[in-house]
Amino acid sequence: MHNIMFFVESMLLGVGLAMDAFSVSMANGLNEPRMGKSRMTLIAGLFAGFQAAMPLIGWICIHTIVQYFTAFEKLIPWIALILLVFIGQKMIRDGIECGKEEIGAACTIRASFGALIMQGIATSIDALSVGFTIAEYDLFMALVAAVIIGIVTFAICLGGLKIGKTFGTKLSNKAQIFGGVILILIGIEIFITGI
Repeated sequence: MHNIMFFVESMLLGVGLAMDAFSVSMANGLNEPRMGKSRMTLIAGLFAGFQAAMPLIGWICIHTIVQYFTAFEKLIPWIALILLVFIGQKMIRDGIECGKEEIGAACTIRASFGALIMQGIATSIDALSVGFTIAEYDLFMALVAAVIIGIVTFAICLGGLKIGKTFGTKLSNKAQIFGGVILILIGIEIFITGI
């Protein structure tokens, strides 16, 4: 029974943590409606990797340098806000520039690998504090919980990308602006709930 509860709790934790990554995945899908399966897998895998790594890093911090981690924890909402507002305003600006081009011209600007890394950090940095939640786990249990969180995030992000792609095709060039607004709103939401 204890093992079943552990898996259920880890899956629910994964779902809760993946919501920001899901929203950002939708924004990426809106921004890039012709995205191929390999790129979707890359983006979902990147977000899943960050989402799995952060609670584990938090767990390590709790068991080693807890006093420094507690001080750093206050900066987490600020970091997420800055990163997501930066990426979001760039997407909005690019979308406006695309709108100035020929009407009906397909104008899709792929998020660079660096931008995807920043998105991954911004949407998962709050998962560092999950280290407190799993602090009583031994290293093996913490690793298993991180893997479960990563798998759940991967599946949820693939869903977000598919939904975003569907609507991105219908919204055309406005999708980029809409995606940028979503990223900024997610940054504000993370900041408000973190403070």
